[in-house]
Amino acid sequence: MKFRTAIFFVFIWFAAAARLAAEETYQPVSVTPPEPPREFRGAWLTEVAANPDWPSKPGLNSTQQKAELISLLDRAAQLHLNAVIFQVRPASDAVYASPLEPWSEFLTGAQGKPPEPFYDPLAFAIAEAHQRGLELHAWFNPFRAWLAKSKSSPALNHISRTHPELVRKYGDQLWLDPGEPAAREHVLRVIMDVVKRYDVDGVQFDDYFYPYPVKNAAGREIAFPDDASWKKFGEPTGLTRDDWRRQNINEFIRAVYQNIKAAKPWVQFGVSPFGIWRPKNPPQIRGLDAYATLYADSRRWLADGWLDYCAPQLYWPIDRREQSFPALLNWWSAQNVKHRHLWPGLDADAVGQKFSADEIARQIQITRAQIRSPGEIFFHLRSVMDNPALAKIIRAEFNQPALVPASPWLDSTPPEKPKLFATLEKSGVSVRWEIAGEPARLWVLQFRANGIWTTKILLANRTNYLFENSRPEMISLRAVDRV
Repeated sequence: MKFRTAIFFVFIWFAAAARLAAEETYQPVSVTPPEPPREFRGAWLTEVAANPDWPSKPGLNSTQQKAELISLLDRAAQLHLNAVIFQVRPASDAVYASPLEPWSEFLTGAQGKPPEPFYDPLAFAIAEAHQRGLELHAWFNPFRAWLAKSKSSPALNHISRTHPELVRKYGDQLWLDPGEPAAREHVLRVIMDVVKRYDVDGVQFDDYFYPYPVKNAAGREIAFPDDASWKKFGEPTGLTRDDWRRQNINEFIRAVYQNIKAAKPWVQFGVSPFGIWRPKNPPQIRGLDAYATLYADSRRWLADGWLDYCAPQLYWPIDRREQSFPALLNWWSAQNVKHRHLWPGLDADAVGQKFSADEIARQIQITRAQIRSPGEIFFHLRSVMDNPALAKIIRAEFNQPALVPASPWLDSTPPEKPKLFATLEKSGVSVRWEIAGEPARLWVLQFRANGIWTTKILLANRTNYLFENSRPEMISLRAVDRV
């Protein structure tokens, strides 16, 4: 099955429109129905949060895991979300059948233990998401190798056992050293294994690259222990240690983007960096310097076109001047010179603690006003679902389904026009359609009655629709592909 490019976004084309004539038949007519709404509406689906989305606890059997996941995806579709960012690799482990890394402890309760009875959670999640019109993006943490909250021992095929020379202990966690070329190559192999074997719509990294600074008992920051890789690979470059660390991450980001596009050009690549690139950008902003501490030059990745989308974590309220949501969003927008997608991360988890649900509504409205192809990603899915006030806000803001924005830099050629047929029946109007060439990912069915247009977004497996007890004045169908 050939798709023109990116899984992540859709591009639409008028297919057919029919007007009800005086003799009570439908005839083709040239008309432009209203554009359907477009907005990326995503949520992170996490396994390792304090209140994880899924599984609700480790060790559930496969039937229980599947039932929980279906319930989450059903709710996401009911809220008119259109994407889920599914955590597949929390710490050099796998929430899928990986030939390269062990099964995640957070899935089964013990690292290396597969689900019982066996199934592949990622393949299952993709199929169930697509059946509900949801995109699924695979969320990787690239360099984290072990979490302090882990309760089991590393499996025999965990990177800390197979290649301990690539792993560093920092604080109470283990990290792959990004200064080791073999470590970067390993992570790239892991990512490309997923891209090639699974029908994911995108790949995403969160804000962890080099680790956040850790302090000792005296309150002093502990240096990341990369002396060995620095002496072997860094000093010969003539760069400062900080610039060398940034170069390691820059080279990795670029390699991921290029390899994904070479394998499946339609698969989107996105990063959700810390929301402040550097303090004083813009001038009133204060906070962590991700450029200098995480060695994440996310502004460059966006400006150089190494990303299809950037989702800065703007987890602060609108009125906090030193971390102002609209000021930061405007700054990020100004860096987006290649007009890639910019979809801020919103802190749904903070509703009821740091701010009210109305704050999220205002942030959505600001994003729509400031961004040319709007969208947002909520941290995280259960926080949206389990908070009645926030769920009410989401229902009000997302009162109708929306397509994700198009990605014309990946492919600007729309799919073929489908053929639309309408038949008058006693019970109303029956329509059917067919398309040649590239299969559709979705259908946009629109109809006008009493001068008012209605839009429905239908799954690709639909090829007919019945207008029961009604005869619209006009009917239009458009095909949507993966871009």
